[in-house]
Amino acid sequence: MTRTVARTDLRTVAVVGGGYGGSAVAKALDAETDVVLIEPKDAFVHAAGSLRALVQPDWARNMFFPYDKLLRRGRVVRERAASVDAEGVTLASGARIDADYVVLASGSGYPFPAKPDTDVTSEALERLRATHGELDRAERVLLLGAGPVGLELAGEIAAVWPDKHVTVVDPADQLVPGFLPEVRAELHRQLAELGVDLRLGTGLAEEPPTEPGETKSFTVATTAPGDEGGEGEEITADIWFRCYGVRVNGDYLGGTLAGARTAEGQVRVTEALNVEGHSHIYALGDLTDLAEAKMAANAMKHADVIAENILARVRGEIPAAVYRPAPHPSILLPLGPKGGIGQMGAPDGATVLPAETVSEYKGTDLLTGRFAELFGTA
Repeated sequence: MTRTVARTDLRTVAVVGGGYGGSAVAKALDAETDVVLIEPKDAFVHAAGSLRALVQPDWARNMFFPYDKLLRRGRVVRERAASVDAEGVTLASGARIDADYVVLASGSGYPFPAKPDTDVTSEALERLRATHGELDRAERVLLLGAGPVGLELAGEIAAVWPDKHVTVVDPADQLVPGFLPEVRAELHRQLAELGVDLRLGTGLAEEPPTEPGETKSFTVATTAPGDEGGEGEEITADIWFRCYGVRVNGDYLGGTLAGARTAEGQVRVTEALNVEGHSHIYALGDLTDLAEAKMAANAMKHADVIAENILARVRGEIPAAVYRPAPHPSILLPLGPKGGIGQMGAPDGATVLPAETVSEYKGTDLLTGRFAELFGTA
């Protein structure tokens, strides 16, 4: 038997997920609606700081922001959504939150250390400290995946332990496809300068025999794409991390909403960011099927569009905000506090941002100041 959470006279908006986009849209709607932010974590996790937290555990607390000052009128319900339908959200406890509008902002999961593997801040901090100790003892580090996570982690490790041997392996034959050639060239130059052994077009014959983040020497054979099981060179390392493997968090969608999911598990949305076929249900961030990089900055842009459209409806106006992915993507990719490269997209092209600019905007504090302001801890 379920119990129903009491509603107010205001329009109720249930936001499922308190990550980058979910927190931003809840904050934007707080003054004019009854916002219920549903999130199992005890604090917002600024995941962009996770890799810095691994190599500098004394810095780790900077990536956690309590939710208690995010909303003035609304409230945060620390629970997991068991299911969402066209009328609202059923929580894991059995409680029911009926809503006039629902925003799906549950994002995605990613292997540790890029994202914590617990909902409890104290446990996440303990895990980071323990893995830092393992990494500190290792002389040779193997990173599987040369996307932004693998490259950033390589840069963070090299900045703290310049004498460690870091190897990055990826079956793809080029870095950050879709970005300017100048961005790729500068990444190669800086990684070589840091002493990172970058092996593109290379896979592993089998996964390392140890658990990720565990210090224990091992040797694995490499393969090239297209090899028919043939073994190539060997790599010996003392520790490894998985730097790939996004998992969309959308299994809770039920009823007609389940039919809006793609084969990849994402949700089909309109240019107004409504879930296809549902004018009062919205989705943002990694959960959407938008053809763009899944980044925090994009999720927060989605939040702006959704908040504008919901507020228009609440005020009796016609919602008119739309979202269209940028024709040229943007990225800030730090390689430690002082290195890295970026690209700023614009309708008429893209501009390369040098390491100094990346450090100023992101590398130095990883944008923690921006979130301290959002969560009222500044």
